[in-house]
Amino acid sequence: MMRTTPLVMGLIYTFMGILFTYLAIGSAEKGIWDFTTIVLMIVATFDFGVAIRVFILHYKIKKIQKNKK
Repeated sequence: MMRTTPLVMGLIYTFMGILFTYLAIGSAEKGIWDFTTIVLMIVATFDFGVAIRVFILHYKIKKIQKNKK
């Protein structure tokens, strides 16, 4: 079984953030303060936040592995 690395998870969350941002922009035609637009923007923000945290985790793991060698 193949493990999912933090780098791959970070890329997936970044892609999801871009997707939800695109959907929020498309939904903003009705108005920026529409419930759907706000929910999509919040989900995109959470996705980008998780992606940043996972990229930092990936960097820390690589740094620890480098120090062990």
